[in-house]
Amino acid sequence: MLASNLSKSRRALGPATFCVLALCCATAWADTSRLEVLDDHGKVLVALPMPEGERWCLEWNHSVTGIRVQDCYRHDQGKMMLERSHQPDFAAGLGHVPGRGRQVSDGQGGYWIEDIDEPVPGNRYRLRVGSDRVDHRLLHEGRRTSLSKRAAGERVTIHLRTPDFTP
Repeated sequence: MLASNLSKSRRALGPATFCVLALCCATAWADTSRLEVLDDHGKVLVALPMPEGERWCLEWNHSVTGIRVQDCYRHDQGKMMLERSHQPDFAAGLGHVPGRGRQVSDGQGGYWIEDIDEPVPGNRYRLRVGSDRVDHRLLHEGRRTSLSKRAAGERVTIHLRTPDFTP
C-alpha cells in the first residue's frame, strides 16, 4: 500500500516538477543582454533589451552639412559589432577607408559601407552627445530614442551589457 501511494505521488509530481524545472532553466538561460546609455556618473539614461542577433543604429545629423549619418551594430555572440555605416555623401570626416568593409551605393546618391564587422573594444564606446540640431538618436525596432534630448553636450557611454562577454 505504501509503495503504491509513493508511486502515485511520484507520477503526480512528475509534470509539476518538470514545469518548475523548465521555468527555472528558461529564466537562467534567458538573454538578459541590454544596450545601455550611461552618463558620466554611471546613471542609466537609456536601457533597451538587446538579445543575441539583435541590431540597432546610432543616427545623427552631420554637424557641418546636416546630412543624416548612421552607424549600425549587432549583438553577435556577446559582442557589440560595428556592422555597417550609412553616409549620404562625402562630407567632412566621412568616407570609406579601403580594406574596411565595402562601399555600395544606397541608390539615392549616398552609400553604405557594408561588412565592416569590427568588434567594439570592451562592448562600449564614449560619445559626446550633440545638440538638438545634431540629434544623436538610437534606432531600434522601428523606434527612435533621442540622446540629445536627454544629454546634449554631455559625454555618455554606449554599452552592450551581456552576461557572458569577457573582453
